[in-house]
Amino acid sequence: MDHNYMSYIEIDSTKRFGKPRIKGTRITVADILHWFASGMTIHEVISDYPELTETQIKACLTYAANRENNYRVAT
Repeated sequence: MDHNYMSYIEIDSTKRFGKPRIKGTRITVADILHWFASGMTIHEVISDYPELTETQIKACLTYAANRENNYRVAT
């Protein structure tokens, strides 16, 4: 996996309400996460959305993991 996930993810306030999404698509990181949460596999996602690549999907997972890792709770 390319550790530079931001080469696959973009945030544009004029598209999808500024949610992080896969560059060149309207598919958000949240969409990918919801599909995995519902039990879909990478190959099922690609079958339903052939414009996506495994690398792009893994970039979404890396982005989400990094966001979670950087999450801080105020004390």
